[in-house]
Amino acid sequence: MKTNSFLKKLAWGLVIFIGFSNVVLAQKIQVSGKVMLAADSSVLPGVTVLIKNTNIGVVTNSQGNYTIQANIGDTLRFSFIGLEILYIPVKETKLNVYLNTDDETAIVGETIVTGYSDTHRASAVLKLRSGMPVTLASEQNTEEYNEFAANRFLLALDEPLSTFSIDVDNAAYSNVRRFINQGTLPPVDAIRTEEFLNYFAYDYPAPRGNDPVSITTEVSYAPWNTQHKLVHIGIKAKEIATENLPASNLVFLIDISGSMDFSNKLPLLKSSLKLLVKQLRPQDRVAIVTYANQTKEVLTSTPGSNKAKILAAIDGLYASGGTAGGDGIQRAYRVAENNFIKGGNNRIILATDGDFNIGISSPKELEKMIETKRATGIYLTVLGFGMGNYKDNRMQVLAEKGNGNHAYIDNLTEAKKVLVNEFGGTLFTVAKDVKIQVEFNPAKVQAYRLIGYESRLLEAKDFNDDTKDAGEMGAGHSVTALYEIIPVGVKSNFAPTIDPLKYQKTGKDEKKALTDSPELLTVKLRYKQPNSHKSSKMEVAVIDKDTPIKKSSENFRFSAAVAGFGMLLQNSDYKNDFTFDNVIDLAKQATSYDPEGYRKEFIRLVESAALLK
Repeated sequence: MKTNSFLKKLAWGLVIFIGFSNVVLAQKIQVSGKVMLAADSSVLPGVTVLIKNTNIGVVTNSQGNYTIQANIGDTLRFSFIGLEILYIPVKETKLNVYLNTDDETAIVGETIVTGYSDTHRASAVLKLRSGMPVTLASEQNTEEYNEFAANRFLLALDEPLSTFSIDVDNAAYSNVRRFINQGTLPPVDAIRTEEFLNYFAYDYPAPRGNDPVSITTEVSYAPWNTQHKLVHIGIKAKEIATENLPASNLVFLIDISGSMDFSNKLPLLKSSLKLLVKQLRPQDRVAIVTYANQTKEVLTSTPGSNKAKILAAIDGLYASGGTAGGDGIQRAYRVAENNFIKGGNNRIILATDGDFNIGISSPKELEKMIETKRATGIYLTVLGFGMGNYKDNRMQVLAEKGNGNHAYIDNLTEAKKVLVNEFGGTLFTVAKDVKIQVEFNPAKVQAYRLIGYESRLLEAKDFNDDTKDAGEMGAGHSVTALYEIIPVGVKSNFAPTIDPLKYQKTGKDEKKALTDSPELLTVKLRYKQPNSHKSSKMEVAVIDKDTPIKKSSENFRFSAAVAGFGMLLQNSDYKNDFTFDNVIDLAKQATSYDPEGYRKEFIRLVESAALLK
């Protein structure tokens, strides 16, 4: 009997010991550090840091820093295209890493089938020193993007006016960065060049006088075709100090459906919104509405001074169930309306992967509903999260129709950029329904094409129509647009050709009347004050001073590099012999103005894309 009693005690002791050991081994800590290149200790943005045998991971920011939650005993996997893969066990909270170049890294032409269209059914496989092939795409991918055709050259004599709505969104760039950092090229329809351009800060002059925006223009040669010219147009919105911003009535509309149950979705979403909460002032208010199988108001409108209550509500969120996104949006608008601040910033912040499957779910239905709601003065900002099932097309529709902006959050550094560094621009509108119309002088311009903005094109008559919806600019926002121009007299295969008109005069007589004007084009801009229904107009004439690229501004050179990168990823008909090395060389000449290090990160991203291409 004593023996049996002793054995029972021993067994219970072992159980307790093993349980205690497992608790110790499973202790979760926050690991942070910097990843650098071993050869010269330069920082490495875009390095993927994964917990081995999981899908939990982060990407290093523009300064090479990372932070990840892991258990003691986990193994972290550090990988970057062209460098060796490094596996390091988690033992302490601080971990700096140096990666060596991998001479054995090579791209082999193995074909794999993905969830994308025909142009992305073939990817490469990286043969890495670890001996484990890393596939560059997933067969389960169900992401959705709107299809579009790139703008083509138009004859200035026949169509002298080019009109479009501005776009301050930058989701496409951070989304494409996510693809490349994971070792695959993005779908062509994910590449919206205007959002690449508008991701970066430019050194534009601040507005003067009563206008809330300024216009900057510049002309030089197109680096991918030196027979052509490139026109750079920069729009800058006025800055407003945070303490002078109007009070905010915010509703966080949070997707807590089962599809959000991944580390790069709901946990990242919660951490991102916490950054925003820290920026709130006592006069600001926040309510939280969630949706899964059903919608719920988990936090009534609460003043920004009660941060503990708001943060506790965010901490209590967990993912499960279906996705009643349409019902969630309707309820969020009701909450925003009930707490409306007259003269304030009334805004819904929708955070989701866009996968709606219960209630109002089609893009058209959502579009109609949000169009009717925006007239109330409540705007909609959309924050996209996750991968594999991300519905970019729906996010675009919601943001455009809700008079708001769309950002894709691929890591906490991006959340800080959108919700902290660009706090005013993300949440506070200073000019609405902003439209641009460019009139080209046919005596100087044979043909032109607008680079990007394909989904934002307007008819010429829309420019003066104040009932026509257009884009919004937040405090401190900038918008950049580029036109590629074929000058008169330049022979180009890209210039459209049409037969002479039989019943109208040819364009020669018309051009003679314009030859005395030195102007290349005129940029016109219309905007409305946030509380106005009547627009104001600004106008700037542009003269080509035949400036060489080497003497152009850094704004010009960097924007040209970014546009060239987009063209290469799209395999554009207009790229000619332009290469990734050309993009890198051009961008390296334009990094003096780089307050957050994003231009240097861009160069690293291009280098990675070049290896994949």
